[in-house]
Amino acid sequence: MEDIVIASNNKGKINDFKVIFPDYNVIGIAELIEDFDVEETGDTFEANAKLKSEAAAKALNKRVIADDSGLEVFALGGEPGIFSARYAGTEKDDNANIEKLLTNLGDETNRAAQFVCVISMSAPGEETVQFKGTVEGEITLSKIGEQGFGYDPIFYLDDKNKTMAQLTAEEKSEVSHRGKAIEKLQQYLEGEQ
Repeated sequence: MEDIVIASNNKGKINDFKVIFPDYNVIGIAELIEDFDVEETGDTFEANAKLKSEAAAKALNKRVIADDSGLEVFALGGEPGIFSARYAGTEKDDNANIEKLLTNLGDETNRAAQFVCVISMSAPGEETVQFKGTVEGEITLSKIGEQGFGYDPIFYLDDKNKTMAQLTAEEKSEVSHRGKAIEKLQQYLEGEQ
């Protein structure tokens, strides 16, 4: 079984990859490098994903996948965007991030939003390739559901009549921004074989 190294310490993201890549041995980078962290100095999801995948590929001297993803709320000018994980502070607290977002959105009636995921794949001596996925929805007034992570409990999908946090892992992988980006990655990998 071929390894796929994911340059993330986020267990939720790593589990998403495991569900979508059952035929691979998905390894979180923490299993190979202790305290791997790359400062996300880019101003786009694309730039930050590339920073992470290239740094990890160089450190491990092997193919690595990284992603940068987040939530864009249109009424807030795209916030929290690339700052989604640390929206309420540097400690990456999902509940605090949700509370800050709901407070900032207040009683705004335009609650349209999208999740964005950019996957970056880097390998020594190869050009980095990237794949983008998005999913559109609306921000709820309060949290609904127990599954998922991050902003999933407040991200409502009209066509499913549920929040992301009410979906099973398999349902989520079929509709999510990460699932869509990974599908493009899979097609690319299949084309290589």
